[in-house]
Amino acid sequence: MHVVPSICTFCGVGCGLGVRVEDDRVVGVEPQPGHPISQGQLCSKGWATSFAIDPVNRLTSPLIKECGSFRRASWDEALTRISDEFHMALDELGPSGVGIISCARATNEDNYAAQKFARAVLGTHNIDHCARICHSLSVAGLLCTLGSGAMSNSIADIDQADLILIIGADVTENHAMIGARILRAQARGATVIVVDPRKTRLARLADIHLQLRLGSNIALFNGLLQIILANGWENQAFLATRCETIEPLRRHLARLTPEQTCASTGISIAELLQVAYLYSHANAAFTAYGMGITQFQSGTNNVVAVSNLVLACGQIGRPGTGINPLRGQNNVQGACDMGCLPNVYPGYQDANDRSVQEKFAAAWAAPIPQQPGLTSLGMSRAALHGQLRALMIMGEEPVLTDPDQHQVSKALQALDFLVVVELTLTETARLADVVLPAAAFAEKDGTFTNCERRVQRVRQAIAPPGEARCDWQILGALARRMGYAGMNWANAEALFDEMSALTPIFSAMSYAALDGHAGLQWPCDAAHPHGSPVLHEHSFPRGRARLLPVTQVAPDECPDAEYPFAFTTHRLHFHYGGGSMTRKSPLLERETPEALLFMHPADGAALSLHDQQAVRVRSRRGWLETRVHLTDDVPPGTLAMPYHFREAPCNLLTNSAQDPNSKMPELKACAVAVEPLPTGVLPRMPEAILLEGNHHAGL
Repeated sequence: MHVVPSICTFCGVGCGLGVRVEDDRVVGVEPQPGHPISQGQLCSKGWATSFAIDPVNRLTSPLIKECGSFRRASWDEALTRISDEFHMALDELGPSGVGIISCARATNEDNYAAQKFARAVLGTHNIDHCARICHSLSVAGLLCTLGSGAMSNSIADIDQADLILIIGADVTENHAMIGARILRAQARGATVIVVDPRKTRLARLADIHLQLRLGSNIALFNGLLQIILANGWENQAFLATRCETIEPLRRHLARLTPEQTCASTGISIAELLQVAYLYSHANAAFTAYGMGITQFQSGTNNVVAVSNLVLACGQIGRPGTGINPLRGQNNVQGACDMGCLPNVYPGYQDANDRSVQEKFAAAWAAPIPQQPGLTSLGMSRAALHGQLRALMIMGEEPVLTDPDQHQVSKALQALDFLVVVELTLTETARLADVVLPAAAFAEKDGTFTNCERRVQRVRQAIAPPGEARCDWQILGALARRMGYAGMNWANAEALFDEMSALTPIFSAMSYAALDGHAGLQWPCDAAHPHGSPVLHEHSFPRGRARLLPVTQVAPDECPDAEYPFAFTTHRLHFHYGGGSMTRKSPLLERETPEALLFMHPADGAALSLHDQQAVRVRSRRGWLETRVHLTDDVPPGTLAMPYHFREAPCNLLTNSAQDPNSKMPELKACAVAVEPLPTGVLPRMPEAILLEGNHHAGL
């Protein structure tokens, strides 16, 4: 047996692990000693990594659907079919009629190849990925206020903070190594404040838990900042030297009172005053947030409201401080960095900037698209209206993770052609016309970028099963089949070198440099050859930072007489994403084998429900059946459900109302009703639900 150093393929923390290999098979993993992030530790999911890539049930050859069933095909036949279908779609509708959904779990090299294929081969900016439904708001909101949408500080800065503010993130469950670091900081004396409508594990352990009303984020941060300004607790020196005028925001907040904030959020005045004082007087306040504030129709403004608080108190640009979005998937930061978004090239170079267009046109020897691109949800709507005919989905599972599952399935079925690149036959892959087998992270070389902008090496430990290939190899072969020769890389390193040569914030990176420093944090260029652990120390990318007035906006759908409960989604410690990887582990499946509806005991008593009773949950879009778990993790009137389980896919219920800036759907808030199932009746599987649900939802 030998051990190959690599990076964990689950959340965005980026822990170092060693892949144990025996007889060309991964037999286990171990922590990487001395790793700067994980420090010789792994969470439960990390320890189960070998199950995620086990060859059992893996796709090993291309599949083509005929008469509703898949048959095995050669790579030559599959690539020819895909090329022909994309050419037909391009001939009929032009570049607007095709699109690519790339993968936040794939390497930077795979994602760079995906956006290059979209732009240089298909001639379209229709390229997106799952950041659209997690942190596209961070990019939109922080670009507006700071000029950069990434995490400003490093995970290690938690060790230097004397106050840690966690907003809408279940850190000990979903980013366990960060959660452990926060608890160690608390043990040495740091104050931990959690803002969350649920009593998460970290909220129960925190010094202060602000259990705000679901969707009242802007009201809370406006209220805290109003108290700070009214008492003169703002950092006046920082505001004077680093920010544009705060006066419009000061006037906007002057009409507020703590009593109004209390009424809007459900937080007591005493708690508001205490948190405003502690945060504004902290020497170093580390601020982090998750999808609990981004997945709203007001998501961009939620991020702006947090940014206002951070800037007004000068809690940025120093070790131990910063505004730090926590990424949910192992390479969702990298997929954004690589330009897998419709409006930017790699390194966030503006797709509308003429000089950027000319640079990439020359480098790629291909004309550059001029028409604006569609987001992933925009592509779904276009498919429903016959305006998108061919789509490639690479490793994403929108059928389980996107809002309003009925609409997503209907959109994919409306396409003339769908090709899916995957490890296993997921729910999304089952809808495809062609399925291509992909190599897993331990079967290829490349890089991941974690939430703190650290680019780290992953290394091939074993051969891919059967005929599976790396995503970038698949795209390169398809590009050549479609007549474009500019994606013929010899290996992953050659691809990375092309990317770094075209991307200023990566210009000093190479595989050798990454190996020599346990990864490097961008920007890494001539001025920062060893990377940038802290951003914005002396200036912001946009010059002076902006503080912008924002106003509380209620969720698009609030409880009423017919649907009396507020409903939100969340994740569980032992599972990840749509469950296609973690549910292969018998250890993790044993811990949480099925979906549950989290309900406060008072609500359960009002409905005469007992714990673990089977129930039906209905929204305006559909319904599902599951079991209820009575717990004070949620407040009365609010229900919560994890989205990992295909047996009870909670995104049958969620709302697709969108943030107008980023097109983020409002996954975190909708209205539902609950009814008990008769005694002895078990929850039904989704096949039966979808049949009846389509009729129920009027689809």
